[in-house]
Amino acid sequence: MKLGLKKEEVILVPYEKEWKNEYERVKKEILNYVNLEPNQIEHIGSTAINGMKAKPIIDILIGVEQLEEIDKTFYNGLQQAGFYRLKVERPNEVVCAKFLDESFEVKTHFIHLVEVNKEKWKQLLFFRDYLNANSDAKIQYETIKASFFKTDLKGINAYTDYKEEYVKGIISKMHS
Repeated sequence: MKLGLKKEEVILVPYEKEWKNEYERVKKEILNYVNLEPNQIEHIGSTAINGMKAKPIIDILIGVEQLEEIDKTFYNGLQQAGFYRLKVERPNEVVCAKFLDESFEVKTHFIHLVEVNKEKWKQLLFFRDYLNANSDAKIQYETIKASFFKTDLKGINAYTDYKEEYVKGIISKMHS
């Protein structure tokens, strides 16, 4: 199993069963360093969707009570587990990454810190669970992701924006 992407690099690789094992290994590591309950940590993103091609990066969702109240001790614990806070600005979310080595050029894992059981938490889990339960939706999503590479678009932000409409469409089913 090879993990990691450089900044702005976007590739999709075939699904690997090892991704789930890697998530479990890193979850245990995080729990060793940070005061969280196991149910506050979830595997999300395409590596958490059975059979789905994905970027070779493990996405981890961590739910905390309040984002504003995360203290230095918590971030120090994440750093001991190899995760560094990124300067990414997202509403209701803090992003941390783990890197391949000390050069900090290749990211292998992301942590998405959100407030537990709030809207963002529920949306991310709903999307994962919906795609795992609906093979048609999974195939559509994979087709959209693959079609990005037939465009002139480049970079991770363009890739995320390209999929956004589909993702929002799935999430809108949450309340129906």
